[in-house]
Amino acid sequence: MSSTRYMMTAAALCLSAASLAVVPAIAQDAMKSGNMTNDGMREKSVEVGGAPMYPSKNIVENAVNSKDHTTLVAAVKAAGLVDTLSGKGPFTVFAPTNDAFDDLPKGTVETLLKPENKTKLSGVLTYHVVAGKHTAADIMADIKKGGGKAVWKTVNGASLTASMKGDKLVLTDAKGGMSEVEIGDVMQSNGVIHVVDKVLMPG
Repeated sequence: MSSTRYMMTAAALCLSAASLAVVPAIAQDAMKSGNMTNDGMREKSVEVGGAPMYPSKNIVENAVNSKDHTTLVAAVKAAGLVDTLSGKGPFTVFAPTNDAFDDLPKGTVETLLKPENKTKLSGVLTYHVVAGKHTAADIMADIKKGGGKAVWKTVNGASLTASMKGDKLVLTDAKGGMSEVEIGDVMQSNGVIHVVDKVLMPG
């Protein structure tokens, strides 16, 4: 082999080695940003509140990034439920948007967020949580099986009813208030989130 050709081959091998050395760093950066899982596979995410919700992250880790759920996150922190909703679960969470909280009577949110009302706030929030991972398809199957409605016991202990209104999945609370699912099947590492347009109230 000529010296010129030898040098070109050696340079190419060095370049290849350098390229391979960079790959783990790129993958590591992608994993840090939540784009890839530990096995190097790119995740499919659903965008909520202007932020991607990654299935490899838990309910709290994802919710804190949504601009549409800042009130809910503040309420979860005030109620001391961060550790619970970061736990193994699985949980199904019906997550009201900021607009949903804004629709409550004036002063309701501010009152619930006061330290002395922590128990009441926790009761409202856990009324939006059902044990187990229930996708939209699961919920609709339960509704069909139940002859048009499905009734669950929430983590709060009170009952919540699901039904269909046309092609919309609707939840009815203990006071008869209704909330529609705006974004369904936002998968989490410890369950699933369904974004809803109204705050649900226990009896």
